[in-house]
Amino acid sequence: MIVNSRLKRRIGLAAVSGMLMLSLSSFMPAKNEFTAAEQQQVSIATPGLFAQSQAFNVDFEIFRAKEYSFPLPVGKASLINGNSVMRISTAKGDAVKAMFDGYVRLSRKTESMGNVIVIRHDNGLETVYANNAENLVKVGQSIDAGQTIAIVGTREGETYCDFSIMVNGARINPETIIELKSHKLRRQTVQFRKEGNRIGVKVIGGKDSSVSKNDKNDRNNKETNKKSGSSRGDHAMTLDPDEVYDPFTITNTFLLDLEKIEEKAWAYPLPDARVISPYGGARRHSGVDLKTKPNDEIYAAFDGEVVASGPYYGYGNCIRIKHAYGLETLYSHQSKNMVKQGDKVKAGQVIGLTGRTGRATTEHLHFEVSFGGKRLDPAIIFDHSNHKLKAATLHLTKGKGVKSVKN
Repeated sequence: MIVNSRLKRRIGLAAVSGMLMLSLSSFMPAKNEFTAAEQQQVSIATPGLFAQSQAFNVDFEIFRAKEYSFPLPVGKASLINGNSVMRISTAKGDAVKAMFDGYVRLSRKTESMGNVIVIRHDNGLETVYANNAENLVKVGQSIDAGQTIAIVGTREGETYCDFSIMVNGARINPETIIELKSHKLRRQTVQFRKEGNRIGVKVIGGKDSSVSKNDKNDRNNKETNKKSGSSRGDHAMTLDPDEVYDPFTITNTFLLDLEKIEEKAWAYPLPDARVISPYGGARRHSGVDLKTKPNDEIYAAFDGEVVASGPYYGYGNCIRIKHAYGLETLYSHQSKNMVKQGDKVKAGQVIGLTGRTGRATTEHLHFEVSFGGKRLDPAIIFDHSNHKLKAATLHLTKGKGVKSVKN
C-alpha cells in the first residue's frame, strides 16, 4: 500500500489495550470528495477514523514550523462555550489561516455561526473557522498550513474568529494542543480515544505536557483512569514494549525524559553495587562492571521481554531483555539465570545471580545498554553513585544513536 508521505510523518497510531492497529489510510478522504451530509453538517463523524481501533496518537513534537499556523497570528485568544471554542479577536480585514495541511470538507454560511469552514487534516483532526466575513476556499480543495482561507468577520462591533478543533465530530479543548498566549503548538504526544459519544483526550509524553486546569477533557480522562483502576499518573511512563507505541513509525527522533518513568517501572540492576570497571576506556569496555558479593540478586532494569538467556561465549550465562523505543539491556557472568527466552519481566524482578562464568576474574555483573543494536554508556541512563536514574532527557535518533541532555 502506498501511503501519503505527509500522513506517515505526522500521525502516530497505537494499538491500545489489545486493540488492532488503525489503518493509515482510514481517514484519508477518497479523491477529496465528501458526502452531502459532510458538506452541510459542521459536527459529523469522520468515516473510518475508529473503524479498527478505539484510539490513536498524534505526535505534535515532529511538526516543522511551516506545517503549523495559528489561525490569526496577531490575534488575542480566549476560551468560550465551556472551553470548546477559542475566540480569537483581531482587526477588521485580517486573514484567517489554516492550522495544518488538509482538505476543505465544508465551506458555507450558517444561521448561527456565519460563514464557516471545516478542514479535515491528515492527522485525524478537523479544524473549524467560524464568523468569517468571506470564505476564500471551496469544498474538496487541498490546503497547506498557513494558507489564507477566509477574511475575519465582525459581529456586534467585535471582530473575531471562533476557532475549534474536532475529533470525530466532537469538539475538544483547543488549549490541549495550543498555548493561548504564545500561539505555539504544544510539543507533546496526545492520545484520542473514542468513549461512547465523546472523545477522551490524554497527553502521553513530550516536552510540554501542561494543559489548562480548566480542561474538561483532561478532568474526564482522569476520572476514566480512576474507574479503570489505572495507577499511572498523567505523565508516568514505562519501557514495557507491550504498553507503548513505536514513535519511530512517525519520527526519526524521540525524546525520552527519564524523570517521567514511574518509580515502579525501573530498578538499578544490582543494588548497593560499586563500579569496578566503567564503560569504554582503553580496552573499549562494552558495558559497566558492577560488584557486590557472589550469588547476589540481579534485577531487571526495566519492564520488557527476555530475548536471550543462556551461555554466550565470553559472557558466560547471559540475559538480554528488549524494552520499548529500541532499547535493550544485557546482564552477564551469572552463576544462574532465573528467566528464559520469551519471559515477560517487570522492573525490579530478580532475573539471575552474580557469578564469574565466561571470561571473568571475580564474581560481578557485566551490564550493557544498547539502542537500535548499538551499545551506549549505561551512565547515560543510570547514576551509578546514587543507584538511580539520571535527571536527563534522551534524544533517541533512529539509525544514529543517543544524546543525553540534562533536565
